[in-house]
Amino acid sequence: MRELFILIAHLLTTLVRLAQPGGVRAVTAQSLALRHQLLVLQRQRRRAPRLTPRDRLLFGLYSLWLSPHRRAKVSIVLRPSTFMRFHQALVRRKYRLLYTSKRRAKPGPKGPSAELIAAAVEMKRRNPRFGCLKIAQQIAYAFGVDVNKDVVRRILQQHYAGLPHGNGPSWLTALAHAKDSLWSLDLFRCESILLRSCWVMIIIDVFTRRFVGFAVERGDPDGPVVCRMFNHARAKQPLPKYLSTDHDPLFRFHRWLANLRVLEIEEIKAVPLAPRSHPFVERMIRTIREELLDQLLFWNQLDLERKLAGFRIYYNRYRAHSGIGGIPPADKQGPRERRTLSFSECRWSSHCHGLFELPAAA
Repeated sequence: MRELFILIAHLLTTLVRLAQPGGVRAVTAQSLALRHQLLVLQRQRRRAPRLTPRDRLLFGLYSLWLSPHRRAKVSIVLRPSTFMRFHQALVRRKYRLLYTSKRRAKPGPKGPSAELIAAAVEMKRRNPRFGCLKIAQQIAYAFGVDVNKDVVRRILQQHYAGLPHGNGPSWLTALAHAKDSLWSLDLFRCESILLRSCWVMIIIDVFTRRFVGFAVERGDPDGPVVCRMFNHARAKQPLPKYLSTDHDPLFRFHRWLANLRVLEIEEIKAVPLAPRSHPFVERMIRTIREELLDQLLFWNQLDLERKLAGFRIYYNRYRAHSGIGGIPPADKQGPRERRTLSFSECRWSSHCHGLFELPAAA
């Protein structure tokens, strides 16, 4: 405040001098600039004096009244570090303008429509475990719009809060039934909420990738139990010519081999100690574990059968499969009558008691 009063006093004195004959505005501006510099330099600082916004404003006003050859004589000396910081600021500003996403770019190809963005985001919100490829396939199947998985990824990055980092499901092999086909069969064990073990037999059709059937048994299975499970899983299904199994001792029982001879089914064994030689059913078991059993609990054998039955319907009729061109296995077995949905006229249908939600006709 004291400096301000001193400047006002100098200004009034200079105005009085200007009123006298021979007053020159340039001389007045030079005098004021020199006096202001002295006030700035007299500030008690170890380093270079810091100019306030008020100082910069006053020096700017003084420079308007000075001639160009006089400005160099009254200018304030700047340190090299000041120029370096100014240069660094210009460099940062340059690259910010070059690579910022908010800058105005040249017109290019149009991006996805608002309806497609809304559908992709809504499908991800309703099915958090869906990956980009699965969302693209479901949109192509439901709405008839071919969209790349990278486009879906960019949509989710910009419009969805939670980004997919590989946690979504890798929906692989679906199962189906077709006459004269190759079936694949395997067993796995799961635990109920009461920690009671249940054995599940899964049968898939390798050609159509459809979920043929399943059977559930408590306790440790043996030859008669495996035969009973197989007969229950393939009930009301036309029998295949070939059945692929692994080298589990359960499939070496005399009762099991005799049952296959009676049904006139030829058994094909996988390569020993090579799970990749039995890929379809192995991946199906992993899909059931990750997408169903890891998401909910079951109480007993009856509860597990009910939930597997609901998952089988969803898996065969509604879920797009990457291995057969992004269509459900039921369409692979035989084309069904369906119409392409519109983004504005669709509803979200719940499957497996809300575990999955997919677009359907309104």
